[in-house]
Amino acid sequence: MPKELTWLKAIDKVLGSSPTPLHYNEITEQIISDGLRTNVGAAPTSTVRSLISASIKRDSKKSPYIRISKGTFTLKNRSLSGAVVPKKLTPNVVESEEQYEIITSFGMYWKKDGVKWGAKPKTTPKLLGMQKNGAIPVNFCEQRGIYLLYDGREVIYIGRTTDRALGKRLYEHTKDRMSERWDRFSWFGLLPVKNEDGSLGSLPATYDAAKLIPAFESILIEAFEPRQNRKRGDDLAAVEYLQKIDPKIEQTRAQAIINAALR
Repeated sequence: MPKELTWLKAIDKVLGSSPTPLHYNEITEQIISDGLRTNVGAAPTSTVRSLISASIKRDSKKSPYIRISKGTFTLKNRSLSGAVVPKKLTPNVVESEEQYEIITSFGMYWKKDGVKWGAKPKTTPKLLGMQKNGAIPVNFCEQRGIYLLYDGREVIYIGRTTDRALGKRLYEHTKDRMSERWDRFSWFGLLPVKNEDGSLGSLPATYDAAKLIPAFESILIEAFEPRQNRKRGDDLAAVEYLQKIDPKIEQTRAQAIINAALR
């Protein structure tokens, strides 16, 4: 069995064999599908992105990579010899690849019956997810953030997880008044995933979850108006403004009515 490549050598091999620049998602998928690495951790896409970005940020002149556009890279020697670099970019252009990571992970339309909920009040169900096939499964039971419950494709309820974790809140909805009213759920989490073992980290000190999470929840409640939420977003401090139709439009409509009456 051939020796497993390091992440950087695997990245170099994929980019070196590609005739065009690749997004870090594509690089990751190629590494896994080609079997260049079997131990990919819990967040391989994040690993690939951070390694390439760190190389460019550390020393853009010595880095073998060049950023073509947001999240898309190629090897510098390939870009210098080929025509893959857009005219507006040169190998000396260095732009930040840092992500806006208040929401670090999310799951869309997960199946309610894909989780073993248990029957005891202290049950902690496993909410298992994988970033890519072959990655270490991550248990998001302790995640904090926002969740949505669906009846088919319709959002019927929006909730938040702060004091009680995501797994606990969802478990409660299998026992409360909505127990038979939802079949899928989506979630958006703030706690980061550690690539080494798939455990969840803690929030950065600069994030005030007590304010962020209720604000996110309130925005979604106002936007979706789910029928099972009994109150509007109670933590939305912003003031609502009602639309006023442009007076010129009203004048045009009035004139059209007058013209029609005179015919």
